[in-house]
Amino acid sequence: MKSSLSILFKKFFFSVVMSLFIQVGIAQEQGSQFWSNVRFGGGIGLSFGNEFFSGTIAPSAIYEFNEQFAAGLGGNFSYNSQKDVYKTTIVGGSVLGFYNVIPELQLSTEFEQLYVSRTYEPDLQIPNNSYWYPALFVGAGYRTGNFTAGIRYDVLFNEDESIYASAWMPFVRVYF
Repeated sequence: MKSSLSILFKKFFFSVVMSLFIQVGIAQEQGSQFWSNVRFGGGIGLSFGNEFFSGTIAPSAIYEFNEQFAAGLGGNFSYNSQKDVYKTTIVGGSVLGFYNVIPELQLSTEFEQLYVSRTYEPDLQIPNNSYWYPALFVGAGYRTGNFTAGIRYDVLFNEDESIYASAWMPFVRVYF
């Protein structure tokens, strides 16, 4: 099943990328109209504590088709380490979709595919592992201007493999 999900994601991702290239080609004929509808944003995270470090950078870009609908792509790079225990590197991408029911209420979907590589210290005798992890989020948020805050749910959540602690998680988005 994982391989079929991976193939499905690759086909979907390829289709979205090709659609964006076509949009860029059309937009070049229409001058800068395309770029006036593109918004950039993303997330950055930093956490550290008692011999622990975690850092994340997750840029994204969306195209606003109209006042109600936007879609785009995002990237993700994370690194985590606990001294004398493990190191984790996470790399991946996502496809985003936003629908504004009314200007203040935004519904969202995001399909994220992450490659997770965990390396444990040899003394622990835990096998290292690497795998692809898919996540499909549906969410709702309060939107005001460029800022949206809300909650999202991962419908593919797997407690054993997810990099997230829970299927439910709050979010904050800012696009410029």
